[in-house]
Amino acid sequence: MSGIVVLLNLAGAVALLLWATRMVRTGVERAYGDVLRNRLAPALKNPLLAVLGGALLAIALQSATAVSLLVASFSGAGVVGGTAGLLAVLGADLGSALVVKLLSFDLSILVPLTILAGTTMFLSTERRAWRQFGRILVGVGLLIMSLRLIGEASEPLRESRLLPVVVNYLSGDPATAFLLAAIMTWLFHSSVAAILLIATLAARNLVPAELGIVLVLGANLGAGAIAVLLSRGAVPAARVVPIGNLLMRGIGAVLALTALQLGAPDLTWFGTSPATQVVHAHIAFNALLALSGFALAPLAARAAERLANLSAPPAQSPESAPVELSALDEAALDTPGQALANATREVVRICETVEIMLSEVIELYRHPSQARIDRLSALDDRVDRWHAAIKLYLARVTARTLSEAEALRCQELIGACIKLEQVGDIIVRNMLVHVQKKMDRKLEFTDDGWRELTAFHASVLGNARLAFNVLISRDRETALQLVQEKDRLRDREKLSTQGHFERLRDGTAKSVETSSIHLDTIRDLKQINSLLASIAYPVLEEQGLLRGSRLRAS
Repeated sequence: MSGIVVLLNLAGAVALLLWATRMVRTGVERAYGDVLRNRLAPALKNPLLAVLGGALLAIALQSATAVSLLVASFSGAGVVGGTAGLLAVLGADLGSALVVKLLSFDLSILVPLTILAGTTMFLSTERRAWRQFGRILVGVGLLIMSLRLIGEASEPLRESRLLPVVVNYLSGDPATAFLLAAIMTWLFHSSVAAILLIATLAARNLVPAELGIVLVLGANLGAGAIAVLLSRGAVPAARVVPIGNLLMRGIGAVLALTALQLGAPDLTWFGTSPATQVVHAHIAFNALLALSGFALAPLAARAAERLANLSAPPAQSPESAPVELSALDEAALDTPGQALANATREVVRICETVEIMLSEVIELYRHPSQARIDRLSALDDRVDRWHAAIKLYLARVTARTLSEAEALRCQELIGACIKLEQVGDIIVRNMLVHVQKKMDRKLEFTDDGWRELTAFHASVLGNARLAFNVLISRDRETALQLVQEKDRLRDREKLSTQGHFERLRDGTAKSVETSSIHLDTIRDLKQINSLLASIAYPVLEEQGLLRGSRLRAS
């Protein structure tokens, strides 16, 4: 087999590994992301729980980088401090290392089982949670399959004349090997994928254990750099956690590399085979970092805060602030197709802002802050301004000669714009009032009540994203799913209300104190969901799938 074919097979197997890892992560985020976020934020108050919570979330998402960015968003919003956030990310790094250990076992029997079960689940139901769980299962199956393919693709490398030369060179130049592994991990954007590739090559005796551990240390440095680069445009407070994590991982990796070269430790401590030694060294390194974090995280967080502030752009005066751009080009009014495309771009901007408002408002129920309340209110002012501009622009478009399709699209955009503006009003005029009341009276939900609210909110947020997709893609299946989810949410509202009244009958003090807030919030979220679901109606009407207020059989 030629070298090009060998490398092509290896590259394809690695690509499948990256895709499968992403497939699992996105499936977990879509199905359980909001619940996981709401569970993680309270845990960060306790240092030990922060480490454990970060580890469990990394195992679920199969990505320490995703956890780092999530915690960074908490830090940027003022929900958690830099030290607590850094401990959670160190725990996530350890959890990611444990995922590597789990995947290093022979799990080949799970490949057909997970792919068959996941595909069946995905194709046999329209329920979003079950479809995403099916997606996760398929991703796990493909991930395990990719590891087998990497092993098979690398087998011909045993006979390569060039590989021993490269391996010998890197073994004699650990600094180069260290940096190459860091760059490779950054390119992969996945430490799990990078470490698994190194372990697989070590299992085939293509990479000796000593070099494998050097590569693992470099991969840890590269993994820390990923979140720093991805968050480079964030506010300084949100960059403290990624920068602090990079400082600790980078310094720790360099110190470990130095100790490895000077001390020549007995690698049999980590196991008997090269692959086991590589994986266990990776776990040991991250476990030591997590333990040292209890003492060193405050120092690293302070250093990271200084670095984040140094890299922040200087504050702009009102005169030098950037002008807000608009896609509503007056010159395009005489070309209706182009004008409608411009209006669609502006409506998408409203969708993004409304999604931010809807995502952040639930966190204010747990961690109310006057500054964040004011910031959310300012976003609604922006939505109102864009809404007025889009309506005026589209009204001028309708004065031109339009085709039937263009006229319908124009009405659809106006209707969506009005509904989005109403959603913003509900968030600010209703839900923020509940937040203010809860903050002023120092009220707390019961654990069951809070779980019901966050689960209900997660469903509405998921439906909001479906609605935004329908507005752009006008996809029939997505529109059907959105309207069907509206019916399921109605059933969930009944269960939530019933559970709340049961707690009232039991005389639970917190339920009595927060009763009106709980019920009003559920009502507001249901109203928001109804407004968003109606965005799908024009698509369904156009295809004859909507009759009155009910779906036709499809």
